[in-house]
Amino acid sequence: MALRDPGEPCVFNVNRSVSGRSWKSRLDADGVRLAAAIAQQTGLPDMVSRVLAGRGVALEGVDRFWQPSLKSDLPDPATFTDMGLAADRIAQAVETGERVAIFGDYDVDGATSTSLLVRFLGALGLHPVTHIPDRLTEGYGPSVPVMTRLAEEGATLILCVDCGATSMDAIAAAASAGADVVVIDHHQVGADLPPAFAMVNPNRQDDLSGQGHLAAVGVTFLVCVAVNGRLRERNYFRDGRQPPDLRLLLDLVALGTVCDVVPLTGVNRAFVTKGLLAVEKGWNPGLRALCRVARLYGTPTAYQLGFMLGPRINAGGRIGKSGLGLDLLTGEDEAQLDVLAAELDTLNQERQALEKTALEEAVAMLDGPLEDQVLPIVVAGSDWHPGIVGLIASRLSEKANVPSVAIALREDGSGTGSARSVPGFDLGTAVREGVASGLLIKGGGHEMAAGMTLAIDRLEAFAAFLSERFQRDVPERPGHTVRIDSPMTAGGASLDTIGMLEKAGPFGAGHPAPVFAFPSHRIAYAEPVGGSHVRCRIVTDSGDRLGAIAFRAMNSPLGETLLNHPKGAPLHLCGTLSINTWRGERSAQLSIRDAALPSAP
Repeated sequence: MALRDPGEPCVFNVNRSVSGRSWKSRLDADGVRLAAAIAQQTGLPDMVSRVLAGRGVALEGVDRFWQPSLKSDLPDPATFTDMGLAADRIAQAVETGERVAIFGDYDVDGATSTSLLVRFLGALGLHPVTHIPDRLTEGYGPSVPVMTRLAEEGATLILCVDCGATSMDAIAAAASAGADVVVIDHHQVGADLPPAFAMVNPNRQDDLSGQGHLAAVGVTFLVCVAVNGRLRERNYFRDGRQPPDLRLLLDLVALGTVCDVVPLTGVNRAFVTKGLLAVEKGWNPGLRALCRVARLYGTPTAYQLGFMLGPRINAGGRIGKSGLGLDLLTGEDEAQLDVLAAELDTLNQERQALEKTALEEAVAMLDGPLEDQVLPIVVAGSDWHPGIVGLIASRLSEKANVPSVAIALREDGSGTGSARSVPGFDLGTAVREGVASGLLIKGGGHEMAAGMTLAIDRLEAFAAFLSERFQRDVPERPGHTVRIDSPMTAGGASLDTIGMLEKAGPFGAGHPAPVFAFPSHRIAYAEPVGGSHVRCRIVTDSGDRLGAIAFRAMNSPLGETLLNHPKGAPLHLCGTLSINTWRGERSAQLSIRDAALPSAP
């Protein structure tokens, strides 16, 4: 769409909400015309047409968008650099029954990628050994001792998933010990590549697949597709042998894709749409156990994958045993899986407590309120657990709408950090530039997330470097604006309307949930709930009612407004809609993102 005029009018004249943000339409003039054309040609309601137009859906692409399909959206694996080499080498290992090892990352993307390969290769008759590094003692990525040990223990093929793109020494050591290494990754990498047998990575500089938005688990799935193809060509599937049904593994692909916060567009959207159905069917016994402990029943949502299942799997790698998530996703014994799920749930509660304390300390370090930050945030704490710095960075970035870095300081004078970005700022490239310039000891990542190690005495210099890059690349601060898809009223937020909107999902990174503005509604009641949320009910002059909740709003300007706004006085609200199920009853619910006092006539 065309660039917007900085002086564009605000929705309902909200140029400064209670959170200090302006409300502006997601659609420019071209977008409004496109929405009208979609509504006219398809018969969709204007509101839904505006949502589609706001997500870049072309008029001729509406039908395909409305029915995401792997058959139509799955890219050709052959377009990836080194895919042929990787598929041939893995197929050879299957045919000859080689000992295969898998080295995976400790986050959800790494755990799902590893478990995907374990289940895929297991269906082909192999029994791969796995290694997930300990976040505290080993750090990120393959190490020389571990890779050497895997080779010396008999692994002739080592698959590195969601890591390895920059592991020069470790992969060279494995090769010297007699193992071929295939890297399956998605992190950004420079021109110098490790001496791997093959590296499938859509973000390597010589890859022309155009699939750089994939999570590692998505790349891993395509590798499995390619291996199945190679084995068919070699007539491996004969005498009753059947190729693994990759559709049964789409629950893992959806989980890793959502939790790695990659854009839910193109094939990623199809992965998640089909994967959510696989989660509902309960094909993975570990995910079934995790859904039970999280009290998730029925059709799941991308939000639930990202904020209820993912954090529990991550909790093992953050503050517990790094391999617990993988054990859960590859296990079969229901009783043992229930124990594992309960352990991960307990670890997640401990993680939440650590995160709450560290986040309060991080916010106290800032100059001014979190919502008023205009430059990247870089904070460090000597008592922070290294496993939660990514969560601190995520919370800071979410609230302040600027790139944020949180660093756990060590006694040796170094720090381990994690960073999260905002749309428009390529964090992975900035971190690689920081390494090249000597500001960081090591680091890497992708556009929206990165990790790094640095010397404490370089902390201020790195913060200045990041601020300079941010101001250069993002001269305007989109975070101070809430983009509104359409006006709405409590009476219009019906279950049927929300059901139609959900078909435009799943929503997430790169494909944001539609935000609706509710003008001059009234707060019927408001109360704290769950320690950090505010629950309320909003009403219109005509008596229409809608349940609402503002997550993590306590002690914020939004929460204070909802709790203390005079009863009967009008208030503009904006947020996203969802269906809330409670004791078998389904009702519409507004997740409030912001509020504003109506301007005088």
